[in-house]
Amino acid sequence: MEGLGVVDRGFWRGKRVLVTGHTGFKGAWLALWLEKLGAKVTGFSLGVPTKPSLFEALVPGSSWATIEGDIRSRPALKDAFAAAKPEIVFHLAAQSLVRLSYEEPLMTLETNVIGTANVLDVARSSAGVRAVVNVTSDKCYENREWPYAYRENDPFGGRDPYSCSKGCAELVTAAFRQSYFAGVGCGLASVRAGNVIGGGDWSADRLVPDCMRAFSQGQQVVVRNPAAVRPWQHVLEALRGYLILGQRLFAEPERYSAGYNFGPDAADSRPVSHIVESLCSGWGEGARFAVEQPSKESRPHEAHLLKLDSSFARAALGWHPVLELPEALSLTVAWYRQFYGGAAMRSISLDQLNSIEAREARAQ
Repeated sequence: MEGLGVVDRGFWRGKRVLVTGHTGFKGAWLALWLEKLGAKVTGFSLGVPTKPSLFEALVPGSSWATIEGDIRSRPALKDAFAAAKPEIVFHLAAQSLVRLSYEEPLMTLETNVIGTANVLDVARSSAGVRAVVNVTSDKCYENREWPYAYRENDPFGGRDPYSCSKGCAELVTAAFRQSYFAGVGCGLASVRAGNVIGGGDWSADRLVPDCMRAFSQGQQVVVRNPAAVRPWQHVLEALRGYLILGQRLFAEPERYSAGYNFGPDAADSRPVSHIVESLCSGWGEGARFAVEQPSKESRPHEAHLLKLDSSFARAALGWHPVLELPEALSLTVAWYRQFYGGAAMRSISLDQLNSIEAREARAQ
């Protein structure tokens, strides 16, 4: 295996990998990357969550297998594990939207908490599973709106149902890790990334998708919270971390079973207004925005300040970002420009994967 901090093609070649939520934004990118690395990928997901869809843009020419099902159904998960016979599991299936969680709190909690428990329970009883990576969220931490970046030993919490569900998912993961995974030769880790951006996200009520939809139609985008500060990073930066962790978990499960933050450099925690202005500049003519002015009563609570400390992932795994924020934004805009221009997006996406692999190699 290559040194720490590198996605190792030799490791992934031929590995049987199950990705839950592979039809979502991060899941589709991860499935594509694993396929490119030579893994045998099976995806488990409850349909395609958006129209357009990154997953559907990547399907032509793909070799992964898809099993449709709901992580809230333990029998469906058992059937999927039996069919895929995974050695490594990446759990990304979730209800991932803060504002939707206010409208559908029970569905959010059932999916993100009970669904996670189902995945972990089936994984622990499935022969051949050597590593499980549970993808949660930077919003799992009890947000005190302070200027310090959150570390892995900070308490979990959540004012809104989504954040609460992700904090609970972390507690479930820790309980399973200590109760069932310790000493059995199977690693279990949880990962929390920053606000990921990149081509192919069409989720509702997210900044970059909202901007790209508006700009492509010559419309003005309306921004809710321009002063809010988030740890912005390209989706492939976070996925690099997940893949490197998967490698280490497989090789040394006891050593690497823990929780990890994968966030950007401190300079890339920027306000929403900076991101929108950069996207407008990158898109060019016709791109513009305005700030929403709703009453306090009509606006659900959203965190104002959130940062991640990734010192542990850097020290333990050798992971570090290889893209600065302007490059991440440029790649993002370029992807959507190509999509709206009618390009073959599987090829464009593979080109972007090639570029980040090249950046990773140069950074060693």
